[in-house]
Amino acid sequence: MQEIKTDILVIGAGSGGLSVAAGASQMGADVTLLEGGEMGGDCLNYGCVPSKALLASAKAAHGQAHTSSFGVADHDPQVDYAVAKDHVREVIAQIAPMDSQERFEGFGVRVIRAYGNFISPTEVQAGEYVISARRIVIATGSSPLVPPIPGLDAVPYLTNETIFDLREKPDHLLIIGGGPIGMEMAQAHVRLGCKVTVIEGMKALGQDDPEAAGIVLQTLRDEGVEIVEGDMVSEIRGRDGAVEVLAQSGAAYAGTHLLLAVGRKSNTDRLNLDLAGIETTRTGIKVDASLRTTNRRVYAIGDVAGGLQFTHVAGYHAGVIIRSALFGLPSKAKTAHIPWATYTDPELAQVGLTEAQARDAHGDKIEIARFDYHHNDRAVAERKTTGFIKVMVVKGCPVGATIVGHQAGELINLWSLALANNLKMSQIAAMVSPYPTIGELNKRVAGAYFSPRLFENQMVERVVRFVQRWIP
Repeated sequence: MQEIKTDILVIGAGSGGLSVAAGASQMGADVTLLEGGEMGGDCLNYGCVPSKALLASAKAAHGQAHTSSFGVADHDPQVDYAVAKDHVREVIAQIAPMDSQERFEGFGVRVIRAYGNFISPTEVQAGEYVISARRIVIATGSSPLVPPIPGLDAVPYLTNETIFDLREKPDHLLIIGGGPIGMEMAQAHVRLGCKVTVIEGMKALGQDDPEAAGIVLQTLRDEGVEIVEGDMVSEIRGRDGAVEVLAQSGAAYAGTHLLLAVGRKSNTDRLNLDLAGIETTRTGIKVDASLRTTNRRVYAIGDVAGGLQFTHVAGYHAGVIIRSALFGLPSKAKTAHIPWATYTDPELAQVGLTEAQARDAHGDKIEIARFDYHHNDRAVAERKTTGFIKVMVVKGCPVGATIVGHQAGELINLWSLALANNLKMSQIAAMVSPYPTIGELNKRVAGAYFSPRLFENQMVERVVRFVQRWIP
């Protein structure tokens, strides 16, 4: 065995691990990075990047068939599913150099392409190496959850780790799970010419504002996606090309391909955490507010930490622990300003509290400011008028924002900024947006918050009348 001593050992080369490795190395720390799989982790290879690339192909196909309202004849798209997957691979290949071993070795990071496991509280073995480190960062991410459904072990199925390698277009894709991954893949495939059925045991997009989620779900239904809610799967049977999903209601759903999209599980199995004195929970590794584990030399970030499972959260976590691990300064992770988005069309985005959560937390102190897309001139010009933005406000400060509609994932950025910096609605209202833009929706919803105070206030009316009558 070859021994290595290092300042920072990072286990996992996904978004969070790469951010820690790059930042710590460029600030002067000796950094070792372990990765037994693909550099870039789930996001680059199996998640965010390929899913958005496939959605882009699907959007192009859908667009060809829906142009007549712009004075351009509709055209039946000729979809080549394999070439769409080539597009996905090309997108990954174009981004991959940013996450490559060569780039990080250029930063001075020692990269070892092997999985790591603890052999003591301060030592990790990876292949032929035993690495001792002053600080260790676990950034091993998560994997698709495969539930123990009777019959599943005898039937071929897809997950987000395998569906992007599929070259033959499914005739009928069955999707178990109505969360963001399931609904994005449902819309992508129905637009690419597949029949799609989604089976969800509870509510589809159930973590989001129900009114906003309802708009997305109705759009998917209008496009041809069959969405079954409130019916748990009881059994799966069939063979390659002929799969049947049986539900507890007695209903049966037949298709050619099966995609599992029922959630994620933290990647901890290989790590031998017991040997390091690291405790776990039902959702991942137990961490405190500073992202330290029960072994104070070890941090856990991103999906494996058991909280919000988004790429941007892992990147945020990296910044939190760099402050602590490199400079010894107190640093805590917060969640109130963390946004998320589902990239269906229309998009669905959220930051902070939903309306229901805000009413539970703040009661009658809550005010709801709302502005609909059909009042935005750019949305009208582009025929993207479906959707709304609503902001939950307490004492003049936003505590949450929900957006459903065109570019919702872009619009939510401003409200994350507002929550992160305790901005007031008056500061949002003071912003000047170029006309006409979709981004003007953010300013207009702030204006909607102040409109009753200005236009329905008798004191304001009396002051205006006084000034106009008596002040020259």
